Amino acid sequence: IPTDMGYAVAPHHSGVYPVHRQLYEAWKSIWGIRVTSTEEYPHLKPARYRRGFIHNSIMVLPRQTCGLFTHTIFYNEYPGGSKELDKSIRGGELFLTVLLNPISIFMTHLSNYGNDRLGLYTFESLVKFVQCWTNLKLQTLPPVKLAAKYFELFPEEKDPLWQNPCDDKRHKDIWSKEKTCDRLPKFLIIGPQKTGTTALHFFLSLHPGVTSNFPSPVTYEEIQFFNGANYHKGIDWYMEFFPIPSNASTDFMFEKSANYFESEVVPKRATALLPRAKIIAILINPAERAYSWYQRAHHDSAALNYTFYQVVTAGPDSPRDLRVLKNRCLFPGWYAMHIERWLTHYQPTQFLIVNGLQLRNNPVAVMESVQKFLGVTHFNYTQALMYDDNKNFWCQMVEGGKSKCLGKSKGRKYPEMDSSSRTFLTSYYREHNIELSKQLNKLGQSLPSWLREELQHSSWS
Repeated sequence: IPTDMGYAVAPHHSGVYPVHRQLYEAWKSIWGIRVTSTEEYPHLKPARYRRGFIHNSIMVLPRQTCGLFTHTIFYNEYPGGSKELDKSIRGGELFLTVLLNPISIFMTHLSNYGNDRLGLYTFESLVKFVQCWTNLKLQTLPPVKLAAKYFELFPEEKDPLWQNPCDDKRHKDIWSKEKTCDRLPKFLIIGPQKTGTTALHFFLSLHPGVTSNFPSPVTYEEIQFFNGANYHKGIDWYMEFFPIPSNASTDFMFEKSANYFESEVVPKRATALLPRAKIIAILINPAERAYSWYQRAHHDSAALNYTFYQVVTAGPDSPRDLRVLKNRCLFPGWYAMHIERWLTHYQPTQFLIVNGLQLRNNPVAVMESVQKFLGVTHFNYTQALMYDDNKNFWCQMVEGGKSKCLGKSKGRKYPEMDSSSRTFLTSYYREHNIELSKQLNKLGQSLPSWLREELQHSSWS
């Protein structure tokens, strides 16, 4: 019997989706498997929404059902009677599956080729019916070539969209019993960068009922799962950054990745895996954020070779490194556009905007509102935080009335922004800030003081 060693499915369909990392690693490194298939991605029903994806270089094709199972071996004993099988073939469900899917993958069983040979009967009858009543031209390819053809037709499906296995009963039943969905965060701090996300992360970590992720050896306190190559490592990899909760009702886990905010793909990915999560963004004056990013970019040759004004006013014909730095400085400050993208995936009640200036000057008040938003047990931050006159920053209060502050890179003072840059950025962000004010009013969230000042300044000018 000819066999194709490039294709395999797992017993009881487990491990293909939801993904079991060890299965894919063994398939790839030991067996050289390049293609598999599943009925479960993203869900079993409705069947027309099944899709493919690629994980660990293995192509996963959407598999369809044909009504043949291990126990369907006799024509006259087909569930519902033989007429049900023939109806499915002659214009019914099986026919429509082939008609509506450019590529169809089916799985039959060895028992379907013994006894009444329903496997042969079903597909020979189906091919004859299609050839008789349609103009479709049926072709077949070996699994690896078929998978390559599928992703040539549907390249947008290459990237998977991970979901919470516990939100689908079938997924939960075929997922490993040793795994738990409790190792997923209940809220995200999404950024943007240079607004105070590290400080908020630090303050939240002081709360006895709140737990952050373990640090990454590459990206430190940020996992950066949803926005880059780490996403393709799967949710097993992601969950390893979180402890097993001692009590799922009280351990409130979170992660902070400040470049989630402006990403186009993160909101969709985050809501697929964490649909009930709460989202926190921190906003400061976008001009100040841009300037802070420029000052931080000491490793960037463009920041060393050009003034801040030259960076933010760079034109389309400027050197590429200058245009890239300009984008990194300015684009995250399009706050309203980025928030709107998040709100297409999360409810307004799941989204909190923190005033970054207030977080810097009065963190106790901010932490009160953050705790209320999260619904965690109240923690008295007046006894946990103190202002450090040397650091000019709020720090953790430790024994003996001493302070424990963030590293030297946090809370640094920069020279004042030059007036030309400030004037340019006030004009540049005017429409963005107006849209942000409308958005905050619609959300029922108060306008931060810096935004009110910018709007007043814009009206005067």
